[in-house]
Amino acid sequence: MTQTLLELRKFVIPEIIIGVDARLLIGRYISHFNAKKPMIVTDKNIQNFEWFHETVNLIRPHVNKLFFFDDTTPNPKDIEAMLGADLFLSLGCDLIIAIGGGSVIDCAKCISIVASNGGNILDYEGVDEIQMPGPPLICIPTTAGSSADVSQFAIIKDTAANIKRAIISKKVVPDLALIDPVPLMSMDPYLTACTAMDALTHAIEAYVSNTHSALTDVHALESIKLISQAIEKSVTPQRSIETMFQLMLGSLQAGLAFSNASLGAVHAMSHSMGGLLDLPHGECNSILLEHIIRINFETVPDRYRDIARQLGLAVGNVSDHLLLDMVIARIVSMRENLNIPSNIKVDNFKESTVDYLVENALNDPCMVTNPRVLTKEEVRMIYGRVLRP
Repeated sequence: MTQTLLELRKFVIPEIIIGVDARLLIGRYISHFNAKKPMIVTDKNIQNFEWFHETVNLIRPHVNKLFFFDDTTPNPKDIEAMLGADLFLSLGCDLIIAIGGGSVIDCAKCISIVASNGGNILDYEGVDEIQMPGPPLICIPTTAGSSADVSQFAIIKDTAANIKRAIISKKVVPDLALIDPVPLMSMDPYLTACTAMDALTHAIEAYVSNTHSALTDVHALESIKLISQAIEKSVTPQRSIETMFQLMLGSLQAGLAFSNASLGAVHAMSHSMGGLLDLPHGECNSILLEHIIRINFETVPDRYRDIARQLGLAVGNVSDHLLLDMVIARIVSMRENLNIPSNIKVDNFKESTVDYLVENALNDPCMVTNPRVLTKEEVRMIYGRVLRP
């Protein structure tokens, strides 16, 4: 047992109900919170699905009034969170129900923060900057990727600076997550691919994080195995509820790992890149992952050997050099089979754009827990490989 595993660590999770039709228990849990005026935070697309209306109809008998906030977008923005908080307070709401993917849930978390603490949501950037807990928050995730429904993280876009900001606090951990694979069956295949790669990245980064623990290691390794087995099947027309449940369970385990071990350079660079260019978060992670593995590998080769086994690779006693090639090849194969590109074209590409990305990535909180310190030149080199004019 290493010295790191003997160090003190905390482990924070919400109450979790997972399984087919878990969302249908929503009425019972609203009663537990004694809430009478909940606000549902969602997006407009989700409201097109029958399972959404079925869920909403189960809420109505338990409340006096039900309100909706659906002015949310991918890569949620500070102005959306502020609008939602204003609505929550003006209506006298007493519970937030987030039904959506990571963007919706992050927006709901930020609404909760401002509703209880006031000010601007960007005031709470960083670690443990929130003083007061928010109103109760129930999450019904509709993607298997972000794990925002179980994590201590909320990511919000600063629209003035055009960058994503990370808010990290146990006060943003939801009170309840109803994790149900049924909504995943209505997900677009490319969204499925990107969100699943986000979850896989969570697990890999948590396992090599310099703040990993015995508890986070267990969840990270199991997540890598579950996701790598299900991810390519999950984007086919023949995908089953069993496959989507496996993906969702893997995403949950990844969330439990990274929420308590934090992340690394992939997410630091992805936050910067996705915020400025308004790109899908999972797509950014997928493109960056192989490059960060290559640069981190020599620092923690034994950890990547464990990861390789969970990816289904027969590593045996192969050399570290060959092991690295095998892990990279597996990650690239997954990305290509999911039809995720290896780089992104940037309109009006300028060197000053890269300068901005590098500066913000190096200042991201996730960079602190990367297993090795990246130099400005290394970050610039990676951006140079994944962004093209």
